[in-house]
Amino acid sequence: MRLKNVKGANEIIIKGKYYINNPEEYKGRWNKLFKNNNIIKIEIGMGKGDFIIENAIKHPNINFIGIEKYDSVIVRAIQKSNELELNNLKIIRLDAINIDKIFDKEIDTIYLNFSDPWPKDRHAKRRLTSPIFLKKYESIFKKDYKIIMKTDNINLFNYSIEKLKEEKYQIIYQTNDLHKENDINNIMTEYEKKFTANGIKINKLEAIKQILK
Repeated sequence: MRLKNVKGANEIIIKGKYYINNPEEYKGRWNKLFKNNNIIKIEIGMGKGDFIIENAIKHPNINFIGIEKYDSVIVRAIQKSNELELNNLKIIRLDAINIDKIFDKEIDTIYLNFSDPWPKDRHAKRRLTSPIFLKKYESIFKKDYKIIMKTDNINLFNYSIEKLKEEKYQIIYQTNDLHKENDINNIMTEYEKKFTANGIKINKLEAIKQILK
């Protein structure tokens, strides 16, 4: 459930230590903002930031950008990250439909964690693995296209595999019960922690589309 009516959310967000208020100005030059040439990985729909923040802590030589469109959620990520000293994290407020207005051939990996499944057929185009979004992602990847996805929704998972394959992605890893495999490198999102505690199985896939350039 989304958090609601966080008092002073907008002011907190704008003053966030790692928040970028004008992300469109950095299109094609995010490495200059990070002041290095390390690879950039993004999470679309970062929620309250557990996943992206922990990744930034554990992998200081990789740049991470968390993307979220809901003020009531992103404010929590801002508050958490403000307490840390990180050189490899940025946070932006954005509707994913505009992703191609922010990046240009500079992203290594896209994480899609527990995205809205949009279960009704008439809303299928809003899914973050729909052909519309997969086409947008093409313009932001630096080289090979890499998408890593986790979800509790098996219908969205199966839909995503189907659409990725249609777009010539190779599914290099998939499971319908991630935590049964005891992956010690797995970093959980806040939703994942709740679902796992309630015995809900987590689906995960890793997909890659190799591009010859």
